[in-house]
Amino acid sequence: MTLLSAMAPILIFDFDLKSDIKYWRISDDVQMGGRSSGNFKLNAEGHGLFEGDVSLENNGGFSSVRYSFERLLIKDSKKVVIKLKGDGKNYQFRIKSNSRDYYSYISTFATSGEWQEVEISLKDMYPSFRGRKLNQPNFSNDYIEEITFLIGNKKQEKFKLLIDKIELK
Repeated sequence: MTLLSAMAPILIFDFDLKSDIKYWRISDDVQMGGRSSGNFKLNAEGHGLFEGDVSLENNGGFSSVRYSFERLLIKDSKKVVIKLKGDGKNYQFRIKSNSRDYYSYISTFATSGEWQEVEISLKDMYPSFRGRKLNQPNFSNDYIEEITFLIGNKKQEKFKLLIDKIELK
């Protein structure tokens, strides 16, 4: 007898030319007086395209794109797998178990300039608020309601991140 321990992946979002991206929202440092500007759209190949400029003016320094969705049960999932193509810069991937929480659980990943699969262990995602790690346990919830991609490398820079698929395994 063989036990199958591999669960089917849980799809968070799979971009294509027909994707409805109206629930993907840009959140830049302009809410705090900064001057960064991000943009999110589907490109000609049907990938999610998050691009723009990070500015350090007026104490700015970040741009993000956020996707909120119906509460998703993830208690048997161990990791997030993201197929993406970056620009060689570092980005943060963030999750919230409750979209109303003031803090997020975050992980930083590097991009290579080529298509890659980024794997992020859920248990290694730590709680953070406004760039400060909180003195709370790492992620261990059974649900998520929001994901975010954020760039904030403490420097002025242009950025471009293509996203193909986000799933839990």
